[in-house]
Amino acid sequence: MELPIDHFRLLGVSASTDRQTVLRTLQQRLDRSPDQGFTQDALQSRAELLQASADLLSDEVRRQAYERELTAIADSASGSIAALEIPPSKEVGGLLLLMEAGQAQEAFDSAARGLQPPQAPALGSSRESDLTLLAGLSCQATAADYRDQRRYEAAALTLQQGLQLLQRMGQQAEQRRRLEQDLKELLPYRVLDLISRELSASTSRQQGIALLEQLVQQRGGLEGETDPTFPQSEFQPFFKQIRQFLTAQEQVDLFSRWGDAGSPTADFLASFALTASGFAQRKPERILAAYERLKNSGQPGVEVFLAAQQLLLGQVEEADRLFTAGADAALKQWALEQGDDPLARLCAYCRDWLSREVLQGFRDIEADADLDAWFADRDVQAYIDQQDRIRGRQSRSVSSSSFGAATDSTSSESSSSFGDWPDFSINTAESSGTGTGFDLPPLSSDVDDDDDELWDGPGWQFPALAWPQFDALRARWEDLNWPRWSLPVGAAATVVVVGIAGWMAWKPRQEQRPEVAVQVAPPKAAPAKTPEAPKPAYPLSAEAPSDSQMQALLQTWLDAKASVLAGDTPSVPLSDLARASEVERVDRALKANDQRNATETVKAKVTSFNITERSPQRIAAQVSLSYSDELRSRDGQVLSSTPTTTLRNVYIFGRSNGSWQLVAYQSAP
Repeated sequence: MELPIDHFRLLGVSASTDRQTVLRTLQQRLDRSPDQGFTQDALQSRAELLQASADLLSDEVRRQAYERELTAIADSASGSIAALEIPPSKEVGGLLLLMEAGQAQEAFDSAARGLQPPQAPALGSSRESDLTLLAGLSCQATAADYRDQRRYEAAALTLQQGLQLLQRMGQQAEQRRRLEQDLKELLPYRVLDLISRELSASTSRQQGIALLEQLVQQRGGLEGETDPTFPQSEFQPFFKQIRQFLTAQEQVDLFSRWGDAGSPTADFLASFALTASGFAQRKPERILAAYERLKNSGQPGVEVFLAAQQLLLGQVEEADRLFTAGADAALKQWALEQGDDPLARLCAYCRDWLSREVLQGFRDIEADADLDAWFADRDVQAYIDQQDRIRGRQSRSVSSSSFGAATDSTSSESSSSFGDWPDFSINTAESSGTGTGFDLPPLSSDVDDDDDELWDGPGWQFPALAWPQFDALRARWEDLNWPRWSLPVGAAATVVVVGIAGWMAWKPRQEQRPEVAVQVAPPKAAPAKTPEAPKPAYPLSAEAPSDSQMQALLQTWLDAKASVLAGDTPSVPLSDLARASEVERVDRALKANDQRNATETVKAKVTSFNITERSPQRIAAQVSLSYSDELRSRDGQVLSSTPTTTLRNVYIFGRSNGSWQLVAYQSAP
């Protein structure tokens, strides 16, 4: 038989290796004989083949002739490759050396052919035993090579072929168990491999979805813990990664089936998927289906979500009732800051909810939370009008004309205690003069220092999931903005555990990780004759701070946050640098790390700082950061990390009670 390998690779030396190195390598290979259970005949044939290669390569004349042959083969246009002819009696030894040389796939294919008729060995012979063992080992090595290349489905197919072969031979029970375990641990990787493919690869994607259902089923459902090899702490970040590759309809179908089977988490996710697809496709009937599913799930603390869905259906009074019933004091206070009109407050919350919690995490949805466009759509108007007539509520119907569309005389003459729909568009050219396109509140110099509405108004999104009334619900659903989970190369079912406070962490988010930095070491003492530069005093009370002062304020805030997350005491209290909402976000992140028994090291340094808006009460700046982070367990294991990257954010600072503080930030476009 022929082995697709040359003498150099068979022995494991390079073409420039001298005679002494050849002989030394031969002895090392003979001393490290495989101990997996091969017969003495197989090991002897392996040793003889190694000795033959060493004899040729240590003979100067024969080696030069052989090298000329290799050169001629390489230069030929026929595509031939070098090969070694070996006698059938040394078949197992040759295939064993082929596997040791890194050609596991060729060794597995040859071993499988050798076990098939008419080449099948005699029943119970040493050749049958050796070839079966070799087939199992080379199959496992081939699958590992594919896994290292992130070809997870190819690895699974190879393992399945090896299992079928060993089962047919009825041998190597221990090797079969190892292959079965490798195949089981490969399941999450296969799911990710298949569903991440192009949408046109429908067959592969459907297979991936089927495997996902198999994975969830063997775990006992989304909330199950019946698979000790894939615990909830690893499954949740994995599922967060998976969701972004599923279309909205695929999520609706999956989560609806699981929800009907009794999963409360699936009910919640199905409702959000229906809402997202309905809003993006302008299909209010899907919003209604989402509302009914979430309402019938019986889950506590979802009234404000139901309120947003009812608002999209034009049922303003019901939306206001649900919002009032479900919102706690903090959320109600935030709503009051959005405007005096109840409808404006509902719209502000609905838009924030859509953009932060609903429209993210779908492969085929790229939609903005544009309520103007939603209510101006003719299909939406027709549906709302139809539902109003069904309910006999023409007198309370929402006036479509306030969204720039004509309505019938009945609806145009109707009135509502909530007033007209507000105009959500903001002319950034007039408000900021920068033309950046950010949805920012207009500048004004006719406000008091303590007027917080300037900073937390409709133009700036209230931080998602920051409302205390959701504590119980968020214990299952809060998303702490961890980076996307990725499958490590060459690790069988080893998952990066980023820690999950709840099921809403399954939803990938657009916003960046908190831009915090590690506490920097204090500068070395200056020479005695050089006076030390005065340190900035905080809170920053200057009426018109310079650009450098504002940059220093931001960097000090980043350093202070990093100190807190690292478990240290910051040099400046967080409350002296930022508003309460930002301080609370740091507190929540710290508590989440404590729950995971982990510490976080974060580095962020301001690399550019450009003020784009300035008034006596407000300063906006576009900022670039050099950012990296690392989350470690208490025993030193790395749970997640983000390599050094550049983040671009817009930061808003406000002046209140005579001092400047960070109010909010968002990613720059």
